[in-house]
Amino acid sequence: MKKTLRTTSLALFAAALSLGLASCGDQKTTETTETNTTAPMVDSAAMMTDSARMGKTGGIEVGGAMMTPDKDIVDNAVNSKDHTTLVAAVKAAGLVETLKSAGPFTVFAPTNAAFNELPNGALAGLLKPESKDKLASVLKYHVIAGRIMAADLRDGQELTTVNGEKVKVTVKDGQVMINNATVTIPDVVSSNGITHVINQVLLPPAAK
Repeated sequence: MKKTLRTTSLALFAAALSLGLASCGDQKTTETTETNTTAPMVDSAAMMTDSARMGKTGGIEVGGAMMTPDKDIVDNAVNSKDHTTLVAAVKAAGLVETLKSAGPFTVFAPTNAAFNELPNGALAGLLKPESKDKLASVLKYHVIAGRIMAADLRDGQELTTVNGEKVKVTVKDGQVMINNATVTIPDVVSSNGITHVINQVLLPPAAK
């Protein structure tokens, strides 16, 4: 009788052990499946472009119009009522095709009010056909080759502009300045770069 009980107990123990191992095997299989299912989703998100991410959250309003990442820098700027002077200057300087190219570019974009603060006659003189090269030089002083967000800028940093001259960055209490101009609207994303709206026209040393 004792031998029978012992044999029965061993059989039950073996069955329980077998069931436990089978259960562990099932759990590992489930975890592996979940990992394999979520991995491609993470990879897809990591491969999304900046334009795709911004497209889900919308653009930034500038000059009464929405600047959206599906448009290039020029196409966004022409919709801003605060940048009609800048757009006219870009056209007069023959830089439209450049700023519509792949880039990427970072543009510090003066408002109409900023251009109005130039000395009397300065803007009219720059817009004359014979001043095309000088105008182009001034506008290129507002452009950096590359994509620079406001968070990338550091106090005391110097950036080399497309015209070869440098601008100085000042960051204080979260406010960014480029030379003496204050960035009023940062991080306007376009398909070929970034625009930062500024409240003064940047003048290269040669134009002062």
